[in-house]
Amino acid sequence: MCDKPDLSEVEKFDKKKLKKTNTEEKNTLPSKETIEQEKECGKTS
Repeated sequence: MCDKPDLSEVEKFDKKKLKKTNTEEKNTLPSKETIEQEKECGKTS
């Protein structure tokens, strides 16, 4: 077994064949105000 992986196929890869895609943020983080409201609700329970 060889310690180094075979990179010959990676070197031949053509990035130009890839399609362009648009990424969308689906799972946004809550705002600071929302976090504070949740903390307050947790304290009263």
